Amino acid sequence: MKRTTKNIFPNEEIKKVKCLLEISRKIGALKELSHILWTIIDFATENVNADRGSIFLNDSETNELYSRVAQGDLTREIRILNNVGIAGSIFQSKHGEIIHDVYSDKRFNKDVDQETGYKTKNMICSPVKTVDGKTIGVIQVLNKKKGRFSKADLNLINDISTQAAISIQNAQNNEFFQKKREQEMEFVSIVSDVTAEIDLSSLLKRVMEEATKMLNADRATLFLNDEKTQELFSRVAMGEGVGEIRLPNSVGIAGSVFTSGKTMNIPFAYADLRFNPAFDKQTGYFTRSILCVPIVNKIGKVIGCTQVLNKKGGKFTDEDESRLKAFTQQVAIALENAKLFDDVSKSKKYNESMLSSMSNGVITINEEDEIVTCNKSGLKILRVVSPNIIGLKSESFFKEKNSWIQDKINAVKKNHEPELIMDCEIEVFNSENEKKELVSANLTILPLINEENEGRTDSQNQFLGTLLMLEDISSEKRMKSTMSRYMDPGIADQLLEEGADIMGGLDTTATLLFSDLRSFTNITESLGAQGTVKLLNEYFEIMVECITEQAGMLDKFIGDAIMAAFGLPIKHEDDEDRGVKAGINMIKRLWQWNEVRNKEGKPPLDMGLGLNTDKIVAGNIGSQKRMDYTMIGDGVNLAARLESACKQYNARILISDFTFKKLKGTYRIRYIDDVVVKGKTEPVGVHEVLDYHNDKTFPNLMDVVNHFNEGRKKYRIGDFTSSISSFQECLKANSNDLLSKTYIERCDQLIKEKPTNWDGVWVMKSK
Repeated sequence: MKRTTKNIFPNEEIKKVKCLLEISRKIGALKELSHILWTIIDFATENVNADRGSIFLNDSETNELYSRVAQGDLTREIRILNNVGIAGSIFQSKHGEIIHDVYSDKRFNKDVDQETGYKTKNMICSPVKTVDGKTIGVIQVLNKKKGRFSKADLNLINDISTQAAISIQNAQNNEFFQKKREQEMEFVSIVSDVTAEIDLSSLLKRVMEEATKMLNADRATLFLNDEKTQELFSRVAMGEGVGEIRLPNSVGIAGSVFTSGKTMNIPFAYADLRFNPAFDKQTGYFTRSILCVPIVNKIGKVIGCTQVLNKKGGKFTDEDESRLKAFTQQVAIALENAKLFDDVSKSKKYNESMLSSMSNGVITINEEDEIVTCNKSGLKILRVVSPNIIGLKSESFFKEKNSWIQDKINAVKKNHEPELIMDCEIEVFNSENEKKELVSANLTILPLINEENEGRTDSQNQFLGTLLMLEDISSEKRMKSTMSRYMDPGIADQLLEEGADIMGGLDTTATLLFSDLRSFTNITESLGAQGTVKLLNEYFEIMVECITEQAGMLDKFIGDAIMAAFGLPIKHEDDEDRGVKAGINMIKRLWQWNEVRNKEGKPPLDMGLGLNTDKIVAGNIGSQKRMDYTMIGDGVNLAARLESACKQYNARILISDFTFKKLKGTYRIRYIDDVVVKGKTEPVGVHEVLDYHNDKTFPNLMDVVNHFNEGRKKYRIGDFTSSISSFQECLKANSNDLLSKTYIERCDQLIKEKPTNWDGVWVMKSK
């Protein structure tokens, strides 16, 4: 027996060497990865007398095992996670196995056999390792044609896969670099096409289309920052029924990326607390994965962000992130160019409009700095006659206290850029009373350029002179300054433009805002009269600024309370949003002021706000000697009731259902009650706005909102016990959520009372 073993062993070794040389020869001349894999499988199954086989290679970016399958002239990939099934198990353990009965192995997925109609009985599954021991995939051979797989079969499969590993790696690298090259060529082509677009609207649309296609995503949105409102807005969004989106530029995923300037790659959106699912609920869309990168202009300023949603077939990779970063960098340049083109177009139209309006003063100065023309309005504004200005050098006329005008003219002549100086003062000599006076004016200085020589480098052949336009605002400024002390600046502006008729009665729809300080009486007792007035002046200065920023109209101060309206005297399409934003800013800035007061050892202030949208009557009400522009109606009363209700609900901003349903933006809001206010019989939906909070002031906000909504559903159908459980979950997420405590107390009371004909409506017994 010993002699027989010695004779057989060398023959087996020689056979194995020949086998490995043969596989090396077969795949040595092949270049394509798919052909190499199929050749290895055919060779392996033949040499162990198996029915069929497959090779799965690991994709390190997606943590998936993939196999190539030929279908006619096409090749498709089968992908599974690299820790699933027998193949995943072998890849993770790095040790080959013989499975004699696959159906008794818990790791085996029987569904594959059921789908294909193929019956797997036994298999060898072995890791594909390189010579340095790195596992790059697994090889499977199925169904020994005669007998059972042996240890020798497993060893042969191991040796074949190791022998072929280097060829597989080389083919993978070639395929990878070829794919990269194709992607880069496509990228260069896309960037070239996109950056050639000069129209801003068309550019935004192209960017979204190309970003979606390039990353194989479902949709994309480009957000730009509105510096006036501190909001991110999107004019273009892929998908159905989205329209324009607006949100505060510090809220949500887009807000985080914009404020931090850092990319965010979120594989599971609903697992991230910064993600607000409210928009998904509105549109019916389900967001799975998000890749969001900042858009930075050429001077390093973040001007917006690009957000791509739902990578098809998995999550966004590091490569996707790099490609979108590079793409948005090029987009930023194109956006700047398109925006510049848009600004130039607007400037040209503005200048043409100004020149056609001869009610303003117009002065032209030639390239030798000589004043050539001055129209009648210009003569009137400057209090001069034609011989005393025409033909003079500009530096001789604009001198002494007006020498700054000559400095501006010189600057325009040098850089050929327009200058606009708003609300400036020009000294003039009034010959009637022989006194010097100051004229308030808006001054525009424009370069006159010869368009025919636009391409020439000789600047003197382009520049023809300068044009000065003067708009006298002296009387308007005095009148507006006086009137604005007694009424809202918006009403003052419109009154100046349209006369007293605007102050008559008006039946309209507006959004009303009431605010009131909390425990103010206790604070004023320690301040005295002068201290109280000083405190209120500082407080009102901050609050009125928040209202006027959103084009709201301040109606009146009632003690420490404020009454304001949005939609008067000028209506906007988003007056409800403006009212809510004003309320949010009022709370935020009050808290900022409280920080200053705290450092000064002063007590903090708190406030409540109520907003309602309804039909009202607005007009100038009073006597011939004293009149007051105000608003009356049930809509006004409800806004005041909501402000008062803030105390009962431990809230700071409450809005009616009428306001909520007209909001166009996305906010963090919870539906807190259906209330019958005192003096009414019909219930009104009441919502609480929470956008003034941050993670510190209201931890786990969205978790609380979701649990609260569940509690409210159960509360409305009379399931008070289950409702209490949901509100208790709110308190686990945020123990300081007093509204949830209020609802628990209310439910306990209702359980005791066992109300009949329960409709979920709460009757408010006080104002």
